[in-house]
Amino acid sequence: MNTLNSQSQIVIKVSWISIVVNMVLSVGKLFAGIVAQSGAMISDAIHSASDVFSTLIVMAGVKISSKAADKEHPYGHERLECVAAIVLSMILSATGVLIGYEGVEKILAAEVDILPVPGILALIAAILSIGVKEIMFRYTQHYAKIVNSGALMADAWHHRSDALSSVGALIGIVGARLGFPILDPIASIIICFFIVKAAVEIFKDAIDKMLDRSCDDETENKIRQRVQSHSGVDKIDLLRTRTFGNRIYIELEISVAPHLPLIKAHNIAERVHDDIELTYPKVKHIVIHVNPSIESKL
Repeated sequence: MNTLNSQSQIVIKVSWISIVVNMVLSVGKLFAGIVAQSGAMISDAIHSASDVFSTLIVMAGVKISSKAADKEHPYGHERLECVAAIVLSMILSATGVLIGYEGVEKILAAEVDILPVPGILALIAAILSIGVKEIMFRYTQHYAKIVNSGALMADAWHHRSDALSSVGALIGIVGARLGFPILDPIASIIICFFIVKAAVEIFKDAIDKMLDRSCDDETENKIRQRVQSHSGVDKIDLLRTRTFGNRIYIELEISVAPHLPLIKAHNIAERVHDDIELTYPKVKHIVIHVNPSIESKL
């Protein structure tokens, strides 16, 4: 419980920093887009504003998922973090489609030669946005790895998506100032593809975590080696792993010497149980069954 609370506190802290940064960025980019007459920068401002709502969803999802198990939910609430990531992906996707639609609408509705040329303020805003959002991506990704939070990692990639969309805006603005104003709304369409791509990746990752997939081969091999290193374990008869949200559950059958008293066999299983949960923080619970070994090492 203490570990879950600590992880939740880290996520909340990082999320509040993200909210403040995104609010400042969205207001600044919107102002620059309006003053400098840049559709791409206004679209980019909308993307940054959507980051605020997505971060709030992350905070809510992580807060709820950190609740202790209860009678109705004996395995805890970890999957609600995946639900938060899925909701985030849908918001991202809708935002991207809207921005792309507006870009296409501007191209179809306006004469190329009368499209406004973005001012220098939009150019400066795009450059600042790229730098700030890349820093936020690395910062959020760092803590997402520490607490193993899928929702926080999704929010990190939301920052990276925003940085990439600012690159698209920068290209459009520079192109427009060089005499190709059509590049500004085209940049909005490019931004759309970046956002939708990020949304699809977040959605797929969240769905994978909700389907109780087994751990990767590397993780299972490390667990297997750790179990076999314990004195008294003759062999592993069965090892099954499954992910539940961002946590791991293990079903394990080990063989021990058939002549061992029940208490000694139990103690071996307890040592294995405690060691695996201590060594691998992602492991929430292990069920261990003890079998009599036909060919014992003892």
